[in-house]
Amino acid sequence: MRLVLASASPARLATLRRAGIEPEVIVSGVDETGIDAPTVPGLVGALARLKADAVHERLAAQRGPGDDEPLLIIGCDSLLEFDGESHGKPGDPAAVIERWRRLRGNSGTLHTGHALTLDDPSGRFGPPGVRRRDAVASTIVHFADADDAEIAAYAATGEPEAVAGAFTLDGLGGPLISGIEGDPHAVVGIGLPLLRTELAALGVAWPAFS
Repeated sequence: MRLVLASASPARLATLRRAGIEPEVIVSGVDETGIDAPTVPGLVGALARLKADAVHERLAAQRGPGDDEPLLIIGCDSLLEFDGESHGKPGDPAAVIERWRRLRGNSGTLHTGHALTLDDPSGRFGPPGVRRRDAVASTIVHFADADDAEIAAYAATGEPEAVAGAFTLDGLGGPLISGIEGDPHAVVGIGLPLLRTELAALGVAWPAFS
């Protein structure tokens, strides 16, 4: 099976590798601006699906005659929901500091959308053709009551500028997270238990990748 991760996230790739999965990475390049949904889980789900569909369309067009190798594409997207708002990547240190002054001592929910597309022309994993699964993993994140100096020092590292919610669980932001309720992998960017369940629904057993 050809396995493709439709994401540029190093954290998602590292999480899969630590779990024994070595995917091919193809960045979707989709324009995420202007995409809307009534809820934050709905939005991350829509964005994940856009990424998976864009990569599938590209690869499907490259199939030659007799090419019936199963193709599995995984698209993901993450956003933090806090005070009824969605928060993606802050982009600069000033935005990181402003956001962390709101987050400290409080809790938010990190939503990660997962979109799976299985293109299986020969039906090795079930009915032949293209099948899709979509799911969202939501994890409550409790933020430490960090002081201004700690926030400024974290912002100065540059790490939180490029991650959803302006924090990491598995990096320099780890000491500033006082606890979580849910799947830690989903906070990093891809929920492994959820992925296993969705793969099973497509007829693909997790050991097929290890």
